[in-house]
Amino acid sequence: MNKHILFTGGGSAGHVTVNTALIPHFEKEGWRITYIGSEEGIEKEIITDQFPHVPYKSISSGKLRRYFSWKNFTDPFRVMKGVMEALSVIRKTKPDIIFSKGGFVSVPVVMAAKMAKVPVAIHESDVTPGLANKLAVPFATKIFTTFPETVKTLPAEKSLCAGAIIREELFKGDASEGKRLSGFYDEKPVLMIMGGSLGARKINEAVRANLEELSSNFQIIHICGKGNIEEQYKQKGYRQYEFIKADLPHYLAMTDYVISRAGSNSIFEFLALKKPMLLIPLSREASRGDQILNANSFVKHGYALSLEEEELNEESFLTKVKELQTNRDTIISSMEKGEKAYTIQDMYEELSSMAR
Repeated sequence: MNKHILFTGGGSAGHVTVNTALIPHFEKEGWRITYIGSEEGIEKEIITDQFPHVPYKSISSGKLRRYFSWKNFTDPFRVMKGVMEALSVIRKTKPDIIFSKGGFVSVPVVMAAKMAKVPVAIHESDVTPGLANKLAVPFATKIFTTFPETVKTLPAEKSLCAGAIIREELFKGDASEGKRLSGFYDEKPVLMIMGGSLGARKINEAVRANLEELSSNFQIIHICGKGNIEEQYKQKGYRQYEFIKADLPHYLAMTDYVISRAGSNSIFEFLALKKPMLLIPLSREASRGDQILNANSFVKHGYALSLEEEELNEESFLTKVKELQTNRDTIISSMEKGEKAYTIQDMYEELSSMAR
């Protein structure tokens, strides 16, 4: 009978990306696959869209809040309900191993796996583990980290740095196809700005305030988030997109510089593709500060420049972009000297060896 792996993780796209990178490889190797997520989380949309043939099982999950809310008193019961639902799925499907990418929905799954004596691998993307993964650590068989410094904060006997797990399709981008899609044929370098959703309003404003000067030096791909396209800024050499999905590898292939938030999955993809980057992490007010730590780590290793959101304005933005251009060769040299991350094949072999 074929081996069976159960994936879990959700709440944000970052808690699903590694799973979507690994699933095709396990399918190719003939494994059966099941996914456990929440009923209304983004993970359901992503998995059922990309892998409609993979059984998706919804469970109850609470939100682990760091602030006062009356729901903090009821959500533990939702978590326990989720544990029993996950245990039922595990007993019915009998996975040989469970791979968890984190997020609130993964906690009941990892707890249920311990009860069912199924080995569990956790992957932590950020410098410091999120609250969900902190709760899951005691139940894990092995913990893989993206940043080397993260290992120092975890149980040494079951933790190792694997680096980021990069989607294989990103390496298949065609720069000429990216130019065809964008209509960019000038000799000027391409600057990609991945602003994201409403949380990146200040980045979008800084780009548009400096658009005339930026356009004199770059052709610009501006991924500005849902509902954030502004028609009055349509001009030659500047293309706005709410988001880019299937064609992203082609756009990245033609890109020379990237400006982005500092989510771990994204910045390690830029690192793997050797794209010099300016990182503008989410502020501590809008997050737990993980993106700031991610950006600081990349700056320390020479992979990026950073600009904190509190310091972001028209002038500081333009200054950092010019600094990014000046330091391009140095940044690429540092990237080439960096430690090599696990490939998808490496991770497949690790997980296969753990399977019961």
